[in-house]
Amino acid sequence: MAERNRVTPTGEIVATPLRGAWTGNRGILHRGREIVRFHASDLWITCALEFRGRWREQWQPGRYTYLFFHDEAVSFAAGHRPCAECRRAAYDAYRDAWVAGLAGPMPSAKEINRRLHAERLVRGTHRRRLHPTPWDELTDGVFVQAADGPVLVLGRSVVPWSGTGYGAARPRPSQGLAAVLTPPSTVATLRAGYPVQIDDTAVNAAATSG
Repeated sequence: MAERNRVTPTGEIVATPLRGAWTGNRGILHRGREIVRFHASDLWITCALEFRGRWREQWQPGRYTYLFFHDEAVSFAAGHRPCAECRRAAYDAYRDAWVAGLAGPMPSAKEINRRLHAERLVRGTHRRRLHPTPWDELTDGVFVQAADGPVLVLGRSVVPWSGTGYGAARPRPSQGLAAVLTPPSTVATLRAGYPVQIDDTAVNAAATSG
């Protein structure tokens, strides 16, 4: 039976058998094998599944809770960023794209954490912030909350995501506003060229759509 440690593009922590390309954490969220809190701080990171041979059993008391993400686009939509230790090259690329996309000074990890936290949640709640943005301004790798659930923007298509993975692509709207899940600062990094990892099933679905 799948554990409740998979993260959706909306940031929820659910139980689904869908495998993860990345792990990560938001601090200590569990008691026993049960998730009892949504996050422990504003530090939300995405980590490599393997790093220098380290291994730690899940659900250990006093240790951070391992979370898993289908792909990096999902982790970004949920509000996470690359880890500065186990994914140093990705973290540096993300910060460089942050500067290029937002036209400011090089941010510290704490500055990134604070800004992303303000962008992903309504202050003082666990409710997800949505960011209305014209469809024609969105770049590949961004997640949008559609009527039937989260969809990934890829070219002229959007690809729906669920707990079983990506589905069949459909045409991307050309007018109106999208309810964007991916925090605006991360959207800026994607627009500036950060090479976000997207599962092949989504790429193939978009490539073969009409």
